[in-house]
Amino acid sequence: MKNIIFCLFLTVFAFMFSCKQSAYVITVTNTLNTPRSFETVEISKSNINLKENDSFENLMVRDSETNEILVSQFVDNNQDGKADVLLFQPEIDANTSKQFQLVILGEESKPETIEYCYSRFVPERTDDYAWENNKVAFRTFGPVAQKMIEDNIKGGTLSSGIDAWLKRVDYPIINKWYKRNDEKLGAYHYDEGEGLDNFHVGISRGVGGIAVKIDTSYYISKNFTSWKTITTGPIRTSFILEYADWDANGQKISEVKHISLDYGSNLSKFEVELSGATSIHAGLTLHEKDGIPAQNDDAGWISYWQPHGDSELGTAIVVPNGQLISSELFDTPIKDWSNLYAQIRLNQGKAIYYAGFTWKESKQFNSKSEWEKYLTEFSNRVNNPLLVNYN
Repeated sequence: MKNIIFCLFLTVFAFMFSCKQSAYVITVTNTLNTPRSFETVEISKSNINLKENDSFENLMVRDSETNEILVSQFVDNNQDGKADVLLFQPEIDANTSKQFQLVILGEESKPETIEYCYSRFVPERTDDYAWENNKVAFRTFGPVAQKMIEDNIKGGTLSSGIDAWLKRVDYPIINKWYKRNDEKLGAYHYDEGEGLDNFHVGISRGVGGIAVKIDTSYYISKNFTSWKTITTGPIRTSFILEYADWDANGQKISEVKHISLDYGSNLSKFEVELSGATSIHAGLTLHEKDGIPAQNDDAGWISYWQPHGDSELGTAIVVPNGQLISSELFDTPIKDWSNLYAQIRLNQGKAIYYAGFTWKESKQFNSKSEWEKYLTEFSNRVNNPLLVNYN
């Protein structure tokens, strides 16, 4: 009997010891004077010294203080079939550090999640690429839509601008709206309680499309030529769009966009790889030219607040790390060609910026001043990210 008890004791002790050894501790620090939430922390596999029998893909994030298992998401950024990064969004008070454990637990311990951050190629609507989170939705246009225009076929779209889908609900709507449109052409142009697509893009830059300026003229690409979805999930969706080389007054421009959208954000992140220029201009369409442009050089943002149907709409571009060179209100009689531009510096062939919008009917921001306050706070957070220490 003593031997049995002793063996049981050793088994329990070994189990407890193994669990303890499988907990990897990290510390997340907020250096700002404001609380932080809805900001994504990235845990890189390369920074975790995994033990022999532990798998990165089996880790969960546990709040060390409350023992709560947090919603998390794995991402395979390099598309080699293995996760590179673990994402989660902590809540941290001002000027505070907080500990979390990366633990291996049973499947039953995982919290239920909804794929709020979603994107996909949409062949049933010609060849859009659409993406969304719990706040906003976007889309842009592919090569079939371009060829239809070039071949004078009705229903095509020639634009590398970014379209805004004005949603007023926090749940996913992309698949639902496209299905409605399949059943009745143009159905998503009417609001049935969830929002609608009544944001005109045309050849404008929409919300964050780019141009290259040579002397006093702006040059733009055509539709994307290929796409690759990287991830979807409760915290982030990301994907890659490639474009055919294009001409800017004799200069050959190559362009690849890496786009991501995180839970809780009104702004998509754009990482643009570009050769043939030293800067890009990311733009916001002026539509009827009845809006109010604004900029904050210190915070690195431009914004355009405008009447929109029976409501109001705010669009914006935020450029982090002091890479906003200048801004320009480009006003021309040519239809859809007027934009508010942010000139963004290229570093080693890459420009990074955030672009997005708010619609007053979504009840997220009720005024121009509220929207601009959000942009300044967003810029402050992006320029002062949460710090991660691997203990």
